[in-house]
Amino acid sequence: MVSVRADARRNRDRIVEVARDIFRAKGYDAVSMDEVAKAAGVGAGTLYRHFPTKEDLYDAVLEAWAERVNGAVERALSLDAPSRERLMAWLTDFAAMLTEHKGAAARITAALGDPGSPFAAKCQRYLGANGRIIEGLGPALRPGVEPLQISRLVGGVAAVADTSEMSPDALVAMLEIVADGLLAREGATPPSVSASR
Repeated sequence: MVSVRADARRNRDRIVEVARDIFRAKGYDAVSMDEVAKAAGVGAGTLYRHFPTKEDLYDAVLEAWAERVNGAVERALSLDAPSRERLMAWLTDFAAMLTEHKGAAARITAALGDPGSPFAAKCQRYLGANGRIIEGLGPALRPGVEPLQISRLVGGVAAVADTSEMSPDALVAMLEIVADGLLAREGATPPSVSASR
């Protein structure tokens, strides 16, 4: 006999799996909780017991995606390559994660700095990852670069890519411009504090 706990876990996992596919295909705003429940083959009560709001469900969908962040940072920093190549490896992975689910890039970027956002934990993970990149690349980056700046820059590029017909090559070209702006230049001075707010 299957335990109630195992059955509940299976239902939760199924809901998250189905919701991931629907959110990826349609975007957050176009998805209803009823649609997810029907597609997952569960009743509305079961869905709401696990996820009281659509934001809670979306947060669960994003969790597995966000867990890949640390691996991507480690991969970029461990490359035996020039700083620009290591930075590009991270920026490319970061943008790919943000555009994996339709609408996620704009949502995550808009939530940066909002502790009340249902995506605040994910934002903190990305900010922490960008902090590790700054620490890992050290003097290769221009003075004064902050995690929030990198998150917003890449988030903005990813949001444009997510809502347009931008080719992968065009996305990489935009990320290269971001990378070049983040890298130190001889004689560079830190930006003013107000520029990063």
